[in-house]
Amino acid sequence: MQNTIIIKGARQHNLKNLDITIPRNKIIVVTGPSGSGKSSLAIDTIFAEAHRRYLHSLPVEARTIFDQLQKPDIDFIEGLSPAISIDQKTISKSPRSTVGTITEVYDYLRLLYAKIGIPYCPSCGKRLSSQDISKITESIMHLKEGTKIQILAPVVIEKKGEHKAELEKARNEGFIRARIDGSIIELTQDIKLSKNIRHTIELVVDRIIVKEKYTKHVRRAIELAMKYSDTVVVNLVDEGKDIIFSSKLACSNCGISLPEIEPKIFSFNSKYGACPACRGLGYDNILEDEEIDTFNLTPCKKCYGARLREEALAVKINGKNIYELSLLSLDELAIFLSKLEFKSHDKIIADRILKEIFIKLDFLRKIGLGYISLNRPAFSLSGGEAQRVRLATQLGSNLSGVLYILDEPSIGLHPKDSYKLIESLKELKERGNTLIVVEHDENTILHGDLILELGPGGGKDGGYITSFSTPEELLKNKHSITASYLREKRFAYKDIIRRKPEKYLIIKRAEAFNLKSITVKIPLKVFVCITGVAGSGKSTLVYEILYKALANKLYNANLIPGKHEKIEGIEYIDKVVLVDQSPIGRTSRSTPATYTQIMTEIRELFSMLPESKIRGYTKSHFSFNLPGGRCEACQGDGLKKIKMNLLPDVYVLCDSCKGKRYKEDILNIKYKNKNISEILEMTVSEAREFFANIPKLTHKLKIMEEIGLGYISIGQPANTLSGGEAQRIKLSRELSKKATGNTLYILDEPTTGLHMVDIDRLLKILQRLVDMGNTVIVIEHDLDIIKWADYIIDLGPEGGEKGGQVVATGTPEEIAMNPDSYTGKFLKSKLCL
Repeated sequence: MQNTIIIKGARQHNLKNLDITIPRNKIIVVTGPSGSGKSSLAIDTIFAEAHRRYLHSLPVEARTIFDQLQKPDIDFIEGLSPAISIDQKTISKSPRSTVGTITEVYDYLRLLYAKIGIPYCPSCGKRLSSQDISKITESIMHLKEGTKIQILAPVVIEKKGEHKAELEKARNEGFIRARIDGSIIELTQDIKLSKNIRHTIELVVDRIIVKEKYTKHVRRAIELAMKYSDTVVVNLVDEGKDIIFSSKLACSNCGISLPEIEPKIFSFNSKYGACPACRGLGYDNILEDEEIDTFNLTPCKKCYGARLREEALAVKINGKNIYELSLLSLDELAIFLSKLEFKSHDKIIADRILKEIFIKLDFLRKIGLGYISLNRPAFSLSGGEAQRVRLATQLGSNLSGVLYILDEPSIGLHPKDSYKLIESLKELKERGNTLIVVEHDENTILHGDLILELGPGGGKDGGYITSFSTPEELLKNKHSITASYLREKRFAYKDIIRRKPEKYLIIKRAEAFNLKSITVKIPLKVFVCITGVAGSGKSTLVYEILYKALANKLYNANLIPGKHEKIEGIEYIDKVVLVDQSPIGRTSRSTPATYTQIMTEIRELFSMLPESKIRGYTKSHFSFNLPGGRCEACQGDGLKKIKMNLLPDVYVLCDSCKGKRYKEDILNIKYKNKNISEILEMTVSEAREFFANIPKLTHKLKIMEEIGLGYISIGQPANTLSGGEAQRIKLSRELSKKATGNTLYILDEPTTGLHMVDIDRLLKILQRLVDMGNTVIVIEHDLDIIKWADYIIDLGPEGGEKGGQVVATGTPEEIAMNPDSYTGKFLKSKLCL
């Protein structure tokens, strides 16, 4: 295999005709300012071409549609191998998808339960057992001598009809009595049953247990009965009591029997195992093809969120069913499984299954996910968590010779855990794989084999290779913007003037999820950072409790806050704004232009043009979301989705409008020699310059540019935006509104996708908000943001059940000197204390 990837003439998006040779079997970190071309090179060129070539390797009859796929704008590329892209958007959002199913750990657990699980009666809880004829005979002969019994074999159970054929067959085989609908009837008489009533017919063999030598008579009766059924009911005549025996798993108390225990009965994605009420979804109020409101779900009233039917939940290992095991954190699960003890036969089977489970759990825990559970729905994972779950899945697959493209795998990781991630990436490399990692994290950059920096700016100012060297050589490069920020850590921040709070929001006795009944004072009119390792309770405190309670109080929202006693100080704020990383839309018809209402102004502008008035075009004609002016072949998407079943869906340009979204007549209307489709292709920076004489548009575009979004296209489909980009678009919309002061802004990891130079821009915006009398609360792991905070609330000390406590509070300097704070340990070196 060729030991390099050779690229010539890469011009995708803003790439400036790049030529580069990338060595294989290395970790190549691609960095640079936002919009500098990192994703354009790594994902839209290298991965896209590798994926396209794979699709073209399929049989001709299976790939006719792939001829429509566009080749990246490139002259030449060779040395590619099978490629896997692990980004922030490719994890399934199906309500059926969980951490357990994605990583396949749950599949191994299903196998474990099928092989060594102990079944119990779902009704009375008694352990179930299966017995052959000898064991059933032996059990009956242990009854008191002289006991009168009737051995009943079910022939018809709750079925409509006369059942003449069944009764005739029983007579011919020598049976003389039957219990029909609870009454003993002689088979010698003429029996007429109603066609419209459900009947139950059990053949009867009478016996009196006398002495041990009569065992063969009981055995013969059992043999006769089992000709008709796997289940035999022994009726103690004088006591009016039934004892149930079965060659299958059955309860001798209730008569409930289980089917053969196979892995499929533990699958909530199959008809055999799924709870019939919710069809394995676990919730009453969600559908498989609907957008899910993560925080307002109602557990299924039958399975209470377990997803499985009661027979599957009645199988246990060491007292826990498979659902209870899937609720444990991965750290707790590893401990539970390591303590299991088995009999010699079961041990041989279990050891092989557990070996595979431990391999996968080890990878998940190694990259900082020990706090999450297998039952965690995929749709509830953050972008960083989802990416690391997929990364752990790849780590456990033992592939080699693969080209991995990773998009910011450090998202959501505390500095404490970033080293675990780096070790995992090195492990992938040691197996003979090549890793191209788009990243801004300082630790990841410094531990790469080679650093490819693009820049020097974003958008039209990006797309050049500014450096391609080892980390050591990069740090010496005086022209590298990344190196200048990495060197900056040597300087102290003792001259920072921290704002001193006077008023507080006080959350009392917060107990939601893993919070340990904590009371937290959040200062107002300052810049506050909520820190802590992943899973320590940051989002629970800020979103589940604080935001929901404030939204209910200030806006009469109908949200359900997490458990807490009360919140004091709400009277000091008059508005709360949540800026999270949820998508601004889920289809290509949602764009930055539509979300920020820039599109409204552009449509108004085009409708007022003289030619539009002559043709009778209104604002609606310039909307790609409404019939009239849009291309009806793709309904304004510009793309057509092709479902690939076992492969990811493929999007191709609409063959009618060629991706322009509009009808030809609409595209003939131009403003300053540009039609509306061409304007939507502009970047924010280009659009700001183009609309320089229109204040309403300029104001919004300027804010987007200031917040580091100058490089994105204003018509870029929302489903192609990263979580960080979506968040900054939301923030720009809020900033474009008239400020009132006394507003509480809540941001969840706003540094996602930001280079150090972009973080500086973001900080200026956030500090400006605080200077205007507002409060900014940021959930963050990035030390370059944390070090500028006025006040820090550090939660932990660990994730999951070991988190949920207030570890430290105070200024960055005070946190840095606190020996109990993981954040403080890393902040100390950042502040040069």
